[in-house]
Amino acid sequence: MTNTPAPGLHGIGTRAAPAPGRERAGEWAHRLWTAVRAADEYAALDVVTHALEAGLDAETVLLEVVGAVQRKVGAEWAANRMSVADEHAATAINDRVLAVLPVRRPDTFRGKVTVACVDKEWHALPARLLAETLRLRGWQVAYLGAQVPTGHLISRIHRTGADAVCLSAALSTRLPLAHAAITAVQAIGTPVMVGGLGFGADGRYARRLGADAWAPEARAAADRLAAGPLPRPRPPHQVADDLPHLADQEYTMVTRSSRSLVRETFQRLEQRFPAMAHYDDDQRERTAEDIAHIVDFLAAALYVDDPDLFTGFLTWTADVLTARGVPARSLLPGLDALAEQLRDFPRARHLLDAGRTALTAPEDGMPVDPL
Repeated sequence: MTNTPAPGLHGIGTRAAPAPGRERAGEWAHRLWTAVRAADEYAALDVVTHALEAGLDAETVLLEVVGAVQRKVGAEWAANRMSVADEHAATAINDRVLAVLPVRRPDTFRGKVTVACVDKEWHALPARLLAETLRLRGWQVAYLGAQVPTGHLISRIHRTGADAVCLSAALSTRLPLAHAAITAVQAIGTPVMVGGLGFGADGRYARRLGADAWAPEARAAADRLAAGPLPRPRPPHQVADDLPHLADQEYTMVTRSSRSLVRETFQRLEQRFPAMAHYDDDQRERTAEDIAHIVDFLAAALYVDDPDLFTGFLTWTADVLTARGVPARSLLPGLDALAEQLRDFPRARHLLDAGRTALTAPEDGMPVDPL
């Protein structure tokens, strides 16, 4: 098994009318990709500068050049054509080149928007793409970056005010924290728009968690804000009011016991697969991290009561493992070990059964022989 932290990137959704030069953005994205892949920050800065000089508008450069390259970074990492170090270096360069984009101060701001990643969410570039898009369109933006604790977010809004708050989450494991943030911001009367793949490609978890709006990507979010104020949030309410299934306490119990679940699953795998005794420290660490990811996504799926969240993560992980030469069915023993420990948790067992089914589903009519 191998460590699989999913890079989070906004998908492409609703588009505005094409801006001048957008049809040429692909050529400049290719040039920027070449510079980023070579870890040449100066060349990357030159690409963006020259694209602007060639007539591309700043928003097109932001979303169709820098944003397109960042999406490719995520895809190349998943396909095992970039290391984690390469991915981090590429993301840092993309973040750096955003400083080249011109932002003129408007005579009158459209309004005040706070943009932040939810607590524990460290994929910040999608949120920054949104913040820069809104600035280009004349909004006064407070960009707070990655991993913003909810209490600090609320204090900031109390102090500075905001017409709307935009929250980003790339990983679905952040949904419980996102829900707490959404509820807290709404409780002080400020509407919340959310985005990022953590809320589902179709925004299903945004609706389930009671967000006031959802957008699939930065341009769609900016268009929605430009169309008029977001709906006023509901009166203050408890998180559990949105998700009554949490009354069974399965999410709470799995979350509280996550460390012991990971430890016990690892030990059971050691007992059943003697080859693990020969793992080096790096292999052991990566295996433990993979188990921890499975437990985290299991908990998130329990939180929103959606098997698709868990099975989607497992099939994505299977693809990543396959690209790294690791059989996807290597995930199955870990699911079995977790099921043994969670035999008194019917919803968790249902999710684990759905995960096994997803991993052993026949392809092209051919059965898969599980490990």
